[in-house]
Amino acid sequence: MDSDYHIPVMLEECIQALNLKAGQTVVDATVGGAGHSWRIAKQIPGGTLICIDRDKAAIEHSQQKIQGVNAKFIHANYADIASVLDCEKPDAIFADLGVSSHQIDTGSRGFSYTADGELDMRMDRTGKLTAYHVVNMYPADKLFTIIRDFGEERYARRITEAITKARPVKTTLELAEIIKSAVPGSYFKTGGHPAKRTFQAIRIEVNNELVALEKFVKDGVKLLKKGGRIAIITFHSLEDRIVKQTLKTLAADCLCPPRTPFCICGHRASVKILTKKPIEPTEAEQKSNSRSHSAKLRVAEKI
Repeated sequence: MDSDYHIPVMLEECIQALNLKAGQTVVDATVGGAGHSWRIAKQIPGGTLICIDRDKAAIEHSQQKIQGVNAKFIHANYADIASVLDCEKPDAIFADLGVSSHQIDTGSRGFSYTADGELDMRMDRTGKLTAYHVVNMYPADKLFTIIRDFGEERYARRITEAITKARPVKTTLELAEIIKSAVPGSYFKTGGHPAKRTFQAIRIEVNNELVALEKFVKDGVKLLKKGGRIAIITFHSLEDRIVKQTLKTLAADCLCPPRTPFCICGHRASVKILTKKPIEPTEAEQKSNSRSHSAKLRVAEKI
Protein backbone atom coordinates (compact mmCIF):
# COMPACT_ATOMS: atom_id res chain seq x y z
CA MET A 1 0.00 0.00 0.00
CA ASP A 2 1.25 3.50 -0.90
CA SER A 3 0.32 5.64 2.10
CA ASP A 4 1.84 8.68 0.40
CA TYR A 5 -0.94 8.57 -2.18
CA HIS A 6 -3.80 8.20 0.27
CA ILE A 7 -4.14 7.07 3.88
CA PRO A 8 -7.22 4.81 4.15
CA VAL A 9 -9.70 5.87 6.84
CA MET A 10 -11.12 3.29 9.28
CA LEU A 11 -9.47 0.50 7.31
CA GLU A 12 -10.05 -2.30 9.82
CA GLU A 13 -13.59 -1.13 10.58
CA CYS A 14 -14.42 -1.21 6.86
CA ILE A 15 -12.98 -4.68 6.31
CA GLN A 16 -14.99 -6.00 9.26
CA ALA A 17 -18.16 -4.24 8.11
CA LEU A 18 -18.01 -5.74 4.61
CA ASN A 19 -17.91 -9.31 6.02
CA LEU A 20 -15.63 -10.49 3.21
CA LYS A 21 -14.97 -14.12 2.27
CA ALA A 22 -12.81 -16.02 -0.22
CA GLY A 23 -14.12 -16.10 -3.78
CA GLN A 24 -16.46 -13.13 -3.45
CA THR A 25 -17.04 -10.37 -5.98
CA VAL A 26 -16.49 -6.94 -4.42
CA VAL A 27 -16.84 -3.45 -5.84
CA ASP A 28 -14.71 -0.55 -4.66
CA ALA A 29 -16.65 2.28 -6.25
CA THR A 30 -14.08 4.95 -5.38
CA VAL A 31 -10.78 3.08 -5.57
CA GLY A 32 -8.57 6.19 -5.38
CA GLY A 33 -5.07 5.11 -4.40
CA ALA A 34 -6.28 1.60 -3.49
CA GLY A 35 -5.96 2.41 0.20
CA HIS A 36 -8.86 0.10 1.06
CA SER A 37 -8.76 -2.15 -2.00
CA TRP A 38 -5.36 -3.64 -1.28
CA ARG A 39 -6.81 -5.04 1.96
CA ILE A 40 -10.08 -6.08 0.35
CA ALA A 41 -8.07 -8.09 -2.18
CA LYS A 42 -6.33 -9.99 0.62
CA GLN A 43 -9.71 -10.95 2.11
CA ILE A 44 -11.19 -12.47 -1.07
CA PRO A 45 -8.60 -14.92 -2.48
CA GLY A 46 -9.91 -16.44 -5.70
CA GLY A 47 -12.48 -13.65 -5.94
CA THR A 48 -13.02 -10.65 -8.18
CA LEU A 49 -12.38 -7.02 -7.27
CA ILE A 50 -14.01 -4.37 -9.45
CA CYS A 51 -12.31 -0.99 -9.03
CA ILE A 52 -14.17 2.13 -10.20
CA ASP A 53 -13.03 5.75 -10.10
CA ARG A 54 -13.80 9.01 -11.87
CA ASP A 55 -10.13 9.96 -11.73
CA LYS A 56 -8.13 8.26 -14.47
CA ALA A 57 -4.90 8.92 -12.57
CA ALA A 58 -6.31 7.00 -9.59
CA ILE A 59 -7.19 4.04 -11.81
CA GLU A 60 -3.67 3.97 -13.24
CA HIS A 61 -2.14 4.16 -9.76
CA SER A 62 -4.35 1.47 -8.26
CA GLN A 63 -3.53 -0.95 -11.08
CA GLN A 64 -0.01 -1.11 -9.68
CA LYS A 65 -1.22 -1.87 -6.14
CA ILE A 66 -3.88 -4.55 -6.47
CA GLN A 67 -2.55 -8.08 -6.61
CA GLY A 68 -3.68 -11.58 -5.75
CA VAL A 69 -7.20 -11.42 -7.20
CA ASN A 70 -8.91 -11.06 -10.53
CA ALA A 71 -9.14 -7.26 -10.72
CA LYS A 72 -11.08 -5.10 -13.15
CA PHE A 73 -10.39 -1.36 -13.42
CA ILE A 74 -13.07 0.94 -14.76
CA HIS A 75 -12.86 4.69 -15.37
CA ALA A 76 -16.40 5.79 -14.49
CA ASN A 77 -18.61 7.68 -12.07
CA TYR A 78 -19.88 5.53 -9.20
CA ALA A 79 -23.37 6.84 -9.97
CA ASP A 80 -23.20 4.72 -13.14
CA ILE A 81 -22.58 1.50 -11.19
CA ALA A 82 -25.62 -0.23 -12.72
CA SER A 83 -24.43 0.19 -16.31
CA VAL A 84 -20.80 -0.41 -15.36
CA LEU A 85 -21.53 -3.79 -13.74
CA ASP A 86 -23.97 -4.80 -16.48
CA CYS A 87 -26.15 -7.00 -14.23
CA GLU A 88 -23.18 -8.52 -12.37
CA LYS A 89 -24.21 -9.19 -8.75
CA PRO A 90 -21.52 -8.28 -6.20
CA ASP A 91 -21.25 -9.66 -2.68
CA ALA A 92 -20.17 -6.29 -1.30
CA ILE A 93 -19.91 -2.66 -2.36
CA PHE A 94 -17.65 -0.09 -0.76
CA ALA A 95 -17.24 3.66 -1.27
CA ASP A 96 -14.98 6.23 0.39
CA LEU A 97 -16.39 9.61 -0.60
CA GLY A 98 -13.42 11.66 0.54
CA VAL A 99 -11.10 13.51 -1.80
CA SER A 100 -7.89 11.48 -1.84
CA SER A 101 -4.76 12.80 -0.17
CA HIS A 102 -3.07 12.73 -3.58
CA GLN A 103 -5.76 14.93 -5.13
CA ILE A 104 -5.55 17.42 -2.27
CA ASP A 105 -1.77 17.52 -2.16
CA THR A 106 -1.36 17.90 -5.93
CA GLY A 107 -1.78 21.64 -6.30
CA SER A 108 -2.50 21.46 -10.03
CA ARG A 109 -5.72 19.54 -9.35
CA GLY A 110 -7.17 22.65 -7.72
CA PHE A 111 -8.67 21.00 -4.64
CA SER A 112 -6.32 22.52 -2.06
CA TYR A 113 -6.61 25.87 -0.33
CA THR A 114 -3.01 25.58 0.91
CA ALA A 115 -1.22 24.57 -2.32
CA ASP A 116 -1.38 26.86 -5.35
CA GLY A 117 -2.84 25.76 -8.65
CA GLU A 118 -5.45 26.52 -11.26
CA LEU A 119 -9.08 26.46 -10.18
CA ASP A 120 -10.00 23.00 -11.43
CA MET A 121 -11.46 20.54 -8.82
CA ARG A 122 -12.62 18.03 -11.44
CA MET A 123 -12.41 14.47 -10.16
CA ASP A 124 -12.87 13.38 -13.76
CA ARG A 125 -10.58 15.60 -15.79
CA THR A 126 -12.58 14.92 -18.95
CA GLY A 127 -15.50 16.87 -17.45
CA LYS A 128 -16.24 20.33 -18.83
CA LEU A 129 -17.26 22.22 -15.67
CA THR A 130 -14.34 23.53 -13.60
CA ALA A 131 -14.00 25.51 -10.39
CA TYR A 132 -12.78 28.45 -12.48
CA HIS A 133 -16.13 28.55 -14.28
CA VAL A 134 -18.13 28.29 -11.05
CA VAL A 135 -16.11 31.01 -9.32
CA ASN A 136 -15.96 33.44 -12.22
CA MET A 137 -18.98 32.77 -14.43
CA TYR A 138 -21.82 31.87 -12.08
CA PRO A 139 -24.24 34.68 -11.19
CA ALA A 140 -23.70 35.97 -7.66
CA ASP A 141 -27.02 34.60 -6.39
CA LYS A 142 -26.24 31.11 -7.68
CA LEU A 143 -22.73 31.18 -6.23
CA PHE A 144 -24.13 32.33 -2.89
CA THR A 145 -26.64 29.47 -2.82
CA ILE A 146 -23.91 26.91 -3.54
CA ILE A 147 -21.62 28.23 -0.81
CA ARG A 148 -24.48 28.47 1.69
CA ASP A 149 -26.07 25.09 0.96
CA PHE A 150 -23.18 22.86 -0.11
CA GLY A 151 -20.65 24.44 2.22
CA GLU A 152 -23.04 25.19 5.08
CA GLU A 153 -21.05 28.40 5.34
CA ARG A 154 -22.50 31.03 7.69
CA TYR A 155 -20.56 33.82 5.97
CA ALA A 156 -21.67 32.81 2.48
CA ARG A 157 -23.00 36.27 1.62
CA ARG A 158 -19.80 38.06 2.58
CA ILE A 159 -17.64 35.50 0.79
CA THR A 160 -19.74 35.71 -2.38
CA GLU A 161 -19.50 39.49 -2.44
CA ALA A 162 -15.73 39.35 -2.01
CA ILE A 163 -15.34 36.81 -4.80
CA THR A 164 -17.52 38.67 -7.28
CA LYS A 165 -15.66 41.93 -6.63
CA ALA A 166 -12.31 40.24 -7.20
CA ARG A 167 -13.21 38.49 -10.47
CA PRO A 168 -11.46 37.08 -12.41
CA VAL A 169 -9.98 34.79 -9.76
CA LYS A 170 -7.38 32.50 -11.31
CA THR A 171 -5.74 30.31 -8.66
CA THR A 172 -6.59 28.37 -5.52
CA LEU A 173 -4.43 30.45 -3.19
CA GLU A 174 -5.86 33.65 -4.64
CA LEU A 175 -9.37 32.36 -3.90
CA ALA A 176 -8.35 31.24 -0.42
CA GLU A 177 -6.99 34.71 0.40
CA ILE A 178 -10.17 36.37 -0.86
CA ILE A 179 -12.27 34.12 1.37
CA LYS A 180 -9.97 34.73 4.33
CA SER A 181 -10.31 38.50 3.91
CA ALA A 182 -14.12 38.24 3.89
CA VAL A 183 -14.59 36.49 7.25
CA PRO A 184 -13.84 37.57 10.82
CA GLY A 185 -10.37 36.96 12.19
CA SER A 186 -11.85 34.65 14.81
CA TYR A 187 -12.91 32.14 12.12
CA PHE A 188 -9.76 30.05 12.59
CA LYS A 189 -10.71 29.48 16.23
CA THR A 190 -14.23 28.28 15.54
CA GLY A 191 -14.45 26.89 12.03
CA GLY A 192 -11.05 25.70 10.90
CA HIS A 193 -9.52 27.20 7.77
CA PRO A 194 -11.81 29.95 6.39
CA ALA A 195 -11.69 28.50 2.87
CA LYS A 196 -12.53 24.91 3.80
CA ARG A 197 -16.31 25.10 3.48
CA THR A 198 -16.31 27.23 0.34
CA PHE A 199 -13.85 24.93 -1.41
CA GLN A 200 -16.02 21.99 -0.39
CA ALA A 201 -19.10 23.68 -1.84
CA ILE A 202 -17.44 24.46 -5.16
CA ARG A 203 -16.05 20.91 -5.42
CA ILE A 204 -19.52 19.44 -4.83
CA GLU A 205 -20.96 21.66 -7.56
CA VAL A 206 -18.20 20.87 -10.06
CA ASN A 207 -18.59 17.12 -9.59
CA ASN A 208 -22.37 17.00 -9.04
CA GLU A 209 -21.63 14.87 -6.00
CA LEU A 210 -24.90 14.90 -4.07
CA VAL A 211 -27.17 13.89 -6.94
CA ALA A 212 -24.73 11.13 -7.89
CA LEU A 213 -24.62 9.83 -4.33
CA GLU A 214 -28.32 9.08 -3.90
CA LYS A 215 -28.40 7.29 -7.26
CA PHE A 216 -25.33 5.26 -6.33
CA VAL A 217 -26.81 4.06 -3.03
CA LYS A 218 -30.13 3.04 -4.58
CA ASP A 219 -28.60 1.31 -7.59
CA GLY A 220 -25.89 -0.33 -5.49
CA VAL A 221 -28.44 -1.93 -3.17
CA LYS A 222 -30.41 -3.24 -6.16
CA LEU A 223 -27.30 -4.91 -7.54
CA LEU A 224 -26.16 -6.60 -4.31
CA LYS A 225 -26.66 -10.30 -3.78
CA LYS A 226 -28.94 -11.27 -0.89
CA GLY A 227 -26.87 -11.02 2.28
CA GLY A 228 -24.40 -8.71 0.55
CA ARG A 229 -23.27 -5.52 2.24
CA ILE A 230 -22.81 -1.91 1.24
CA ALA A 231 -20.46 0.29 3.29
CA ILE A 232 -20.00 4.01 2.68
CA ILE A 233 -17.67 6.53 4.31
CA THR A 234 -18.81 10.15 4.21
CA PHE A 235 -16.90 13.25 5.25
CA HIS A 236 -19.47 15.99 5.69
CA SER A 237 -23.03 16.29 6.94
CA LEU A 238 -24.64 16.69 3.51
CA GLU A 239 -23.22 13.37 2.30
CA ASP A 240 -24.00 11.60 5.56
CA ARG A 241 -27.58 12.87 5.53
CA ILE A 242 -28.15 11.53 2.01
CA VAL A 243 -26.68 8.12 2.82
CA LYS A 244 -28.61 7.92 6.10
CA GLN A 245 -31.96 8.92 4.60
CA THR A 246 -31.58 6.79 1.48
CA LEU A 247 -30.76 3.70 3.51
CA LYS A 248 -33.61 4.50 5.92
CA THR A 249 -36.04 4.63 3.00
CA LEU A 250 -34.68 1.39 1.54
CA ALA A 251 -35.04 -0.28 4.97
CA ALA A 252 -38.71 0.72 5.34
CA ASP A 253 -41.59 -1.69 4.67
CA CYS A 254 -44.05 1.10 3.96
CA LEU A 255 -43.70 4.73 2.87
CA CYS A 256 -47.35 5.70 3.19
CA PRO A 257 -48.26 8.80 5.25
CA PRO A 258 -48.65 7.95 8.98
CA ARG A 259 -52.46 8.23 9.01
CA THR A 260 -53.01 5.94 6.02
CA PRO A 261 -55.19 3.07 7.38
CA PHE A 262 -53.40 0.40 5.35
CA CYS A 263 -50.40 0.30 3.02
CA ILE A 264 -51.10 1.35 -0.55
CA CYS A 265 -47.54 2.18 -1.62
CA GLY A 266 -46.33 -1.40 -2.02
CA HIS A 267 -42.84 -0.49 -0.88
CA ARG A 268 -40.92 -3.28 0.82
CA ALA A 269 -37.61 -3.15 2.68
CA SER A 270 -34.59 -4.21 0.64
CA VAL A 271 -31.90 -3.70 3.29
CA LYS A 272 -31.28 -4.04 7.00
CA ILE A 273 -29.29 -1.17 8.48
CA LEU A 274 -26.38 -2.48 10.55
CA THR A 275 -25.24 0.87 11.94
CA LYS A 276 -27.95 2.64 13.94
CA LYS A 277 -25.25 5.25 14.59
CA PRO A 278 -22.38 5.72 12.17
CA ILE A 279 -18.99 4.26 13.00
CA GLU A 280 -16.39 6.97 13.55
CA PRO A 281 -12.56 6.91 13.69
CA THR A 282 -10.91 6.23 17.00
CA GLU A 283 -9.20 9.07 18.82
CA ALA A 284 -5.87 7.52 17.94
CA GLU A 285 -6.68 7.54 14.23
CA GLN A 286 -7.92 11.11 14.34
CA LYS A 287 -4.63 12.15 15.92
CA SER A 288 -2.52 10.25 13.40
CA ASN A 289 -4.60 11.25 10.36
CA SER A 290 -6.24 14.65 10.73
CA ARG A 291 -8.24 14.16 7.54
CA SER A 292 -10.17 11.32 9.19
CA HIS A 293 -11.79 13.38 11.94
CA SER A 294 -15.10 14.04 10.14
CA ALA A 295 -15.45 10.55 8.64
CA LYS A 296 -18.58 8.46 9.27
CA LEU A 297 -19.15 4.88 8.14
CA ARG A 298 -22.65 3.53 7.52
CA VAL A 299 -23.35 -0.11 6.63
CA ALA A 300 -26.41 -2.01 5.39
CA GLU A 301 -27.12 -5.61 4.37
CA LYS A 302 -29.33 -6.74 1.48
CA ILE A 303 -32.33 -8.79 2.57
